[in-house]
Amino acid sequence: MFQLKIVSPERIEFAGTVESVKVPGTMGNFEILTGHAPIISTLGKGVVEYDGTQLEILGGFVSVKKDEVSICVEKSE
Repeated sequence: MFQLKIVSPERIEFAGTVESVKVPGTMGNFEILTGHAPIISTLGKGVVEYDGTQLEILGGFVSVKKDEVSICVEKSE
């Protein structure tokens, strides 16, 4: 399990502990699990999926460091 925080310009979309998160990277979708190597990546249009919840986004970026994942997104309306 790791800490996930998803923020948009409007508000904090989610903050809590999850087992995994799938994100739409600009080079393809990928999944982040506990112990993932540190990474910063841009996100394209698609769906962020965590613990059975889906959030449609237009883009953003993700940062992973020591079981702490931060995602900044521009949401679809």
